[in-house]
Parts: sequence; C-alpha cells; structure tokens
Amino acid sequence: MFTHRTPRVVAARRLTTRAGREESGRFLAEGAQAVREALRYGRVHELFVTEAAARRHADLVAQAPRVSLINQRAAELLSETVSPQGLVAVCDTVLVPLDTALAGTPRLVAVLVGIADPGNAGTVLRVADAAGADAVVFAGDAVDVHNGKCVRASTGSLFHLPVARERDVTAVLAACSRKGLQIVAAHGYAAEDLNAAPGLGEPTAWLFGNEAHGLPEDVLARADRVVRVPIYGRAESLNLATAAAVCLYASALRHRP
Repeated sequence: MFTHRTPRVVAARRLTTRAGREESGRFLAEGAQAVREALRYGRVHELFVTEAAARRHADLVAQAPRVSLINQRAAELLSETVSPQGLVAVCDTVLVPLDTALAGTPRLVAVLVGIADPGNAGTVLRVADAAGADAVVFAGDAVDVHNGKCVRASTGSLFHLPVARERDVTAVLAACSRKGLQIVAAHGYAAEDLNAAPGLGEPTAWLFGNEAHGLPEDVLARADRVVRVPIYGRAESLNLATAAAVCLYASALRHRP
C-alpha cells in the first residue's frame, strides 16, 4: 500500500498546484462522479484509491488502467477537500486549441472573461453542458480550469464538451465572429432586458465577466448586443453562475423548441 512518501504519490501531489499541472500536462479528478466521467470521456493514467473507497466503487476500480492502493494520510494529501473520498484519478489535461473548440458549426458557446473563482467556473461548465453548449472558452486572465475546486464543481462536465483557454480576448471574439456567432454580453447595467432581446435563437457566444468587476468596457464595446437579466424581486443581483444559467438557457430553449 502506498503512503504519502511513496514517489508516485509525491509526484501526484504536485498536481494540486498550477505549476505542477502545467509542467506535466496532467491534473487530478477527485470523487466518484468526476472519476466516472474521466474514465468514460477522458484519459486516465492512474487511480489512487483507499481500501474503503475500492470496496464502495469496485466498478470504477475495474475500469482504471492502473490502480494504486493508498492509506488515509496519502488520500488526505491528494485531496483538496475537508473530507476526502479516497478516490483520485490522474488525468490528461482537457484543454484544446480555440479553433478546435469552435470547429464545425457551433450554435451556443460560453466565454468566461477573467473569471476568478474556480467554483463559479466549474458551475458554469456544468450549466453549459446541461444547456447543450458546443464549447466553453476561458478568456483573458481566467482561473485554471484544472483547479481542484473547478473540477469538482463541474461534476464531470469538464470531460463532456470542448474547453479552450486563450488570453487574448480580442482573438476569442474574432474567432467567434468568424464562426457566425453573434456576441452577446451579459451585463448587470445594460439597457436592454434579456426578455426583450431579439435573436437569441441565432448562433450565440455569451460573454460573462469577472465576479467583482464584470466585463471590461472595451469588451462590451465589441459585443453585438449587451443585455441584463431582469431582477423582479428585491435581490441586489444574481451571482455569476446563476446569471450564466439564465442566459445560456435563454438561448438553448430557443434552439430546441
């Protein structure tokens, strides 16, 4: 049984850091749901599992190409949660080039500009997957999509649709326009109401901004349309992930009458 001092466990622990992930091209997927989707749709190199977790998830253990039993201390150090599930897969990173993510004839794309919170990022990935989006693009100075919290919040959706990363926001908008996507920015202070916005049934790239600062003015200026989600009650605002869900489904429901 491997301990936290075993070289392979030590190497896997490096994947809890962004530098370690970027250097190796691998990341960790923790928990039964993430591991299940990684085995089905991603590329898994190794599954670290405690004896108790192996008994609970014998089906996943049977699918893994390489299984390494670990003790509880090793499970705790490989985990980024308070209560480790004892099931961690080492996977190839999932990012693809922007042109690959937008290949074909996309109808719905989510573009996250400068999003900083990994939990929000993972939740938007999950929402985009549920809404049938063709791709998700992390643009600008955005959080690492392979961050442990982001991976957990996506509940496996990270493996279901193309995900790209491009620091040049202008290049992302230009690529979306070339693919025939209208650029619609979600902005809390926009004059146009989402309910009244025409054309959301057309192929659309939705832009969502940073949780604290929203979308930069120069990005808003490049959008074809800027809309806000109406607030009917007394709530001050919607959080990013909730607003993204409303916007993406506003398009998805028109695409699939």
